[in-house]
Amino acid sequence: MHVVRTVLATTLGVALALGGGAAAWAEPGGGRAGASAPGQAPLPAGWAAHTTGSGVDLTWRAPKPVPVGGAMVEFYAGDRLLGRPWATPDQRTFRLAIDGTTARQLTDLQVRAGGRRLDGPAEKPVPPAAGTLRAAAPPPLPPNPVDPGTPGPYQTQSGEYALPSVQLPGLSTPVEMQGLVVAPQGTTGQRPLVLLLHGRHGTCYRGTEEPTADWPCPAGFTPVPNHRGYLRIQQLLASQGYVTVSISANSINAQDDARAPVPSDGGAQARSSLVRLHLGRWADWAGAGRAGAPAIVQSAPVADLSRVLLMGHSRGGEGASRAAVDSLTPPPADQDGYRGAVRWQVRGLALIGPTTFGQNPAPDVPSMTILPGCDGDVADLEGQMYVDATRGVGRGAALHSSVYVFGANHNYFNSEWTPGLSQARSFDDYPSQHDPLCRYSSPERLTPDTQQQVGATYVAAAAAVFVAGNDQVRPLLDGSGVRAPSADPATVLSHALGGNRTPLLVPGASTAVSGSGARLCQMVAGPEVASCGGGGVHFATFGPVRPEVERHAVSLAWSAPGAAATVRLPSPASLASAQSVALRVVVPRTAPTSQFDVALVDAAGRRATLGQTTLDSLPTPSQSESDWAREVRMPLTNATAAGLNLNQIATLELVPRSSSGWLLLIDAWGWRPGTPAPQPTALPRVDLGELTVVEGDSGTVTYQVPARVTGSGTGQVRVFVVDPGTGLPSTRVVTVSPGTTTIAIPVAVTGNTQAGDGRSYVVAAKAVRGVQVGDAYGMLTVQDDD
Repeated sequence: MHVVRTVLATTLGVALALGGGAAAWAEPGGGRAGASAPGQAPLPAGWAAHTTGSGVDLTWRAPKPVPVGGAMVEFYAGDRLLGRPWATPDQRTFRLAIDGTTARQLTDLQVRAGGRRLDGPAEKPVPPAAGTLRAAAPPPLPPNPVDPGTPGPYQTQSGEYALPSVQLPGLSTPVEMQGLVVAPQGTTGQRPLVLLLHGRHGTCYRGTEEPTADWPCPAGFTPVPNHRGYLRIQQLLASQGYVTVSISANSINAQDDARAPVPSDGGAQARSSLVRLHLGRWADWAGAGRAGAPAIVQSAPVADLSRVLLMGHSRGGEGASRAAVDSLTPPPADQDGYRGAVRWQVRGLALIGPTTFGQNPAPDVPSMTILPGCDGDVADLEGQMYVDATRGVGRGAALHSSVYVFGANHNYFNSEWTPGLSQARSFDDYPSQHDPLCRYSSPERLTPDTQQQVGATYVAAAAAVFVAGNDQVRPLLDGSGVRAPSADPATVLSHALGGNRTPLLVPGASTAVSGSGARLCQMVAGPEVASCGGGGVHFATFGPVRPEVERHAVSLAWSAPGAAATVRLPSPASLASAQSVALRVVVPRTAPTSQFDVALVDAAGRRATLGQTTLDSLPTPSQSESDWAREVRMPLTNATAAGLNLNQIATLELVPRSSSGWLLLIDAWGWRPGTPAPQPTALPRVDLGELTVVEGDSGTVTYQVPARVTGSGTGQVRVFVVDPGTGLPSTRVVTVSPGTTTIAIPVAVTGNTQAGDGRSYVVAAKAVRGVQVGDAYGMLTVQDDD
């Protein structure tokens, strides 16, 4: 029996302290703290490097166990991502195989997870005088007329099913097929189906001991019922007429440790296969196979597989998103555990604190992403990419919503991850007991009960808008500035892309910006590049790709009012069908209260000021990100009155009115109410692969990194190749045409007789337009033969 055993920590505690205080430790083969490979400079305490036949094993020893969570542990040298290590069973030793070229550049070593430093100095208490919040949460918003958090008219019924385990590609241990069903009673006809998928957490427990990450569970241990943690969401949805099933993914959690260099999806493909295997069974049970369905399924209403919502939490969010992608454009057969036909339609996604290692969401499947303001696990709030990375890729009609929840942590959306509610030991994932905003005793923190109600309300909102077509609920998701009273007293904000928006400005390298204090900046910057200065959220990095040259914003900083920032559009844009202009604006955490006007100029030079707004930065946690954009919506009334030609808008202006301020303009759109049909379609799909070659003694050989293209259609994908010597990416846009089966990703390798010169070229792909990317990472490994 294959068992992986990992011990979890009860509490996350403060940031892990190394400094000079870490004790020396014994490493197999004689290594110890600070040991380095031959020819290498001494490493910091807690680190060791050991030469192997193919390169160097780089190891970090934590002073206490690092809890299993959604974010991947990552090794960095400065701002350069070295890779994602795998953990030994005690969750204290993390090991990464690197090539000889990279091993010569191990300066400023760091360990991060979700953008948060794990090996920094211990956090000190905040003195009482400094314990006040630098910014307060916004005042309560007006209520939306329709509240999706209100229970519906139906009584509910529940039960579980357990089917034979399945074998998935890349996993050595079979994966369980288990689900908790909560369904309405007294309904007629078919009812929409909501499938829920938990994230990465402990899998087995015994009494009050720490949970482990084994699978199957050893004798005397009980499976952690992670899939039972969303009962409040299921009961609310079932009362409203939805059939719901929350599925278990413990086996995947025990096996999705990276255990590889950078190209890793964190188990997203395996989770997608599991989701679609369950959907395939539900399709059987809705038809000729109903007589053989589990008892709870037979007693529930027949599921309508043409109306499916997928909910995913943490890594389950990325798994749900990949399942939506794979339902439209099937993955390569050798990577997929589902072989049947797609007999369902995913109408939308509800994602809670999701990871997004691949940063290639389904552009035409509507989504709602909850970002917890006190997330101590996926602390960079990278789930924002389920909104931002859809820009320009698909048809643009699918609504992609970002919902920012003040005072919510990562874990408490799942009751089985919540102390006092869970069967196994659980913990508050926010790592600081000194943070005046997010520590558990802070009045700004949500109670578990409130946080779980917020989760239920907003998943129900996604179901109402995406599945039931209730446009009266849309204002809760699209930045219209209303609240759901059922989620009180939580403060919840939203913004969105897609829906009835039309493009006005998405800053790019050719965007012309003028005015004192105004500049075009790069959101993921590198050496000698003007950085925007934000962190996480909209600025989340794409694996090892740094800088990422096509992601820009407009920065405006001022110390006196009046000097306008002028942004000239690449070509005149039409706002003729719009009711308002919607801007997404970040006021960075260190910025003062910022007041500004928004104005438009048409191609003939006519100008109109649309209105004025005042923004503060969001409350600033010490251990997670808060540079999230607020939606600023200005009606076009003044533009119409001034006689502007709304078919020919040429310039957008931001005019400072406060005495000082700083803002980052992410993008701008024409907005009007309504929720158009998203019309998802199968796009051509790109999946990258890996190739290993021998270096050779001389000459240059050009190799092609494997890249499979399936489906048909025309589109573009941006390909990055990270140089192992510099860590910097080269990039180009590749066109995919009908009949294409591969794309060219050439890498020239020059042989030599120098020992220790093995190297690995990491390749990454991101959709530009009209393309879907599945496996976003590939690699060319050059083995040293000297």
